[in-house]
Amino acid sequence: MNCSIAKAPDQVGKWWSLLIVRECTQGVRRFDEFQARLGIARNILTTRLERLTGLGVLERFPLEGRARVDGYRLTPKGEDLYPVLVALMQRGDRWLLKDEQPPTVLLEDATGEQSIFLRFTANQAEDCPFATCVSPRVPEQRTRHEL
Repeated sequence: MNCSIAKAPDQVGKWWSLLIVRECTQGVRRFDEFQARLGIARNILTTRLERLTGLGVLERFPLEGRARVDGYRLTPKGEDLYPVLVALMQRGDRWLLKDEQPPTVLLEDATGEQSIFLRFTANQAEDCPFATCVSPRVPEQRTRHEL
C-alpha cells in the first residue's frame, strides 16, 4: 500500500520501541538505564535497540569514560518522532485516563509552565522541542533531553 500512515508503524509500531524513543527524548543513553526505567527484559531491549539503530532512528556512540561501552541517542530521524509521542500521550490522557491525573506533564523549558496541547494546522508548522517531563506523583523528578 502506498500510504505513509500504513508504512510508518512498521518501523516503530512495537510499543517497546516507542517507549525507548521516549526515554531517549528524556536523556537516557545507557542500556542499563533503559532497562531500569522501562523494566524491559534484556533480550527484548537488545532486539529493539538493534532494530531502531538499523532503521536509523537511533545511533550508537562511545560513552565518555567507559571503555568499549556505547550509548544510544536519537538521530534526526528519531527526533522527528517526538511530536508523534506527544500526540499519542495527549490522546491517551484525554481518552484513556477517565478522571485520573495524567502520569506525565510536559513543561516549557523557558517558563516552567505546563505545555498546551500539541496541535497541527495546515498553515502553521512549528518546531516541537523536547520538553521537560514531570511526573505529578514525583514533582521533583524532572528530566530533559539535551541536544
